[in-house]
Amino acid sequence: MFDPTILAQGTQLFGEIGLGILGASVGCGIVVLGAARGIGQIASNAVESIARQPEAGGRIFTSMIISAALIEGFTFFGLVVCMLANMNLGTYIKNVLTAAGG
Repeated sequence: MFDPTILAQGTQLFGEIGLGILGASVGCGIVVLGAARGIGQIASNAVESIARQPEAGGRIFTSMIISAALIEGFTFFGLVVCMLANMNLGTYIKNVLTAAGG
């Protein structure tokens, strides 16, 4: 199922810090994909609900906007966490290279 030697090969290729940066970057992508899927699902269901009950359109629209705003808030939080992890790893690499005389 999962071969642990793949991780060892990746560590040799990227180094330990390189895998951390790769993980933070992939995390950013997953956060954005999840948010896009969630907001798309909300919009799809809202349009379908308004088509079924046009008189409830205002309430449905308001609920849709609030839900989308909450998803965006969590998305920005997730992106900030991933970017901070990426920046901290970059700073760590610079410190290690400076200490090594490189």
